[in-house]
Amino acid sequence: MLTVKDSVHDHVEVSGVAAGLLDTPTVQRLRRVRQLGTVSYVYPSANHTRFEHSLGVYHLASRALDSLGVAGARAERVEAAALLHDVGHGPYSHNVEDVIHRTTGHYHDDVADLLAEGEVGETLRDHGLDPARVARLVDGQGKYGQLVSGELDVDRMDYLVRDAHHTGVPYGTIDPGRLIRELRYVDGELVLAEGNVQSAESLLLARALMNPTVYSHHAARVAKAMLRQAAERLVDDGLDPAGLRRMDDAELRVRLREHEATAETARRLDERRLFKRAVWAEMDGVPEAVRDADAGRLRAAERAVADRAGVAPERVVLDVPPAPSMRESRTRVVVNGETRRLDRQSPLVDALRAAGREQWRLGVYAPADSTDAVGAAAVRELGLDIDGALVRETRTGLQGRLDDFESAGP
Repeated sequence: MLTVKDSVHDHVEVSGVAAGLLDTPTVQRLRRVRQLGTVSYVYPSANHTRFEHSLGVYHLASRALDSLGVAGARAERVEAAALLHDVGHGPYSHNVEDVIHRTTGHYHDDVADLLAEGEVGETLRDHGLDPARVARLVDGQGKYGQLVSGELDVDRMDYLVRDAHHTGVPYGTIDPGRLIRELRYVDGELVLAEGNVQSAESLLLARALMNPTVYSHHAARVAKAMLRQAAERLVDDGLDPAGLRRMDDAELRVRLREHEATAETARRLDERRLFKRAVWAEMDGVPEAVRDADAGRLRAAERAVADRAGVAPERVVLDVPPAPSMRESRTRVVVNGETRRLDRQSPLVDALRAAGREQWRLGVYAPADSTDAVGAAAVRELGLDIDGALVRETRTGLQGRLDDFESAGP
C-alpha cells in the first residue's frame, strides 16, 4: 500500500490494482496536464494537474464503495476506472478536446484503446481485470459506472472542491463526505437517500457558481480559443491527431513555438498578450444558425469576418460555447420514499437555468489594434443583434456564407 499526501483529501491510501497503475507512463503523463488549462491566466495558483485530481477521484471512489458495501473484483474495477478516468485527456485538458474529437473520433472518456495497450493493459490483466470492462465504467456505463461518470459521480465531487481550493474562490463548497455517505442504489440507479435535497442542490449551486467565475471566465475563454485555433492549424499542417492526443502541455507549447504558422500565438500565450474581445454577444442577440453551427462552418465564418475586416485570418477567433446545460439537475433524490429528479423537486433549478442562459456569451476576439474593425465586421457577417440593432443581410450574411461553404464540399 502507498500513502500519498494530498492538498484536498489529506492522506490518500493507494492499494491493489491502483498501486500498480500509478507509475505507468499513461498515468504519469497526467502530472504534465493541467486540470484547468488556461484558467491559470486568471488565477495564477490554478496549476494543479489531472494526476492529483485522478488520485482524488480514486480516493472518493474507494470511500463510496466501502459505504455501499461493494468489495472484491467489482470494487477493483471501479477503483481502476476512477484512477484512469482522465487518461484520454489531451494537452490542456478540455481546451483542445474538440479538435481531438473531430480528428480522431475520441472524446476524453473514450479510452478503450488506451486501456487495452501497454503497461496499463498488462497491469489490469495481471490483476484479473478486463480492460474493456474498465473502459465501460470510465464511460459511465452500467450500475457502477454511475459512480465514475454520472450525475452523482465522484469525479465532480473532487474537481469542484479541488478547483475551488487551487483558484482560491469560495464557490465550489460541497461536502463530499456527506454526499458519499448518503449514496444508495435504488433499482440500479445511484441516488441520494431521504433528506438530501439540499445536498443535491449544493452540487448544482457549486457548479453554477464556478462556471462564470472560473471555468468560463472571459480571459480563460480567450486563451482557450487561441489555443484551440493554433492546435487546429498544427493538425491542418500535418500534425498526427493521435499524437496530439498523447501530448502533454509542454509538448504542445513547444510544437506551437516551432511551427511558423503558430509561433506568434505561442508568443502571445507565453507572454499573456491575449486577444481582446471585439464582440461579446448575449444569446438572444445571436442567430440560431450561428449558435448551432458545426466547427467547419464556424471556421468558415472566422475567415469571412477576417476578410470583411481586412485582417489576416489568424487575427480573428470566433468562440461559440455550447448551449447551457445542467447535468446535475437530473440527480435523483429520495423524497417521502419516492425517487425524484432534482429538477422536479427543487425550485433552484429553474432559477439557475435562467442564470446560465443570461450568462451565455458569444465571443469574437482579435488583437487590440484590430478589435474595432473585427467587431464591426463580425456584427454584420454573423447577423448579430448588438444593443437591439439587428443586422440582417441576404447572401453576404452568415447563412449565405454557410450555404456556400457546405455546397463547396470538403
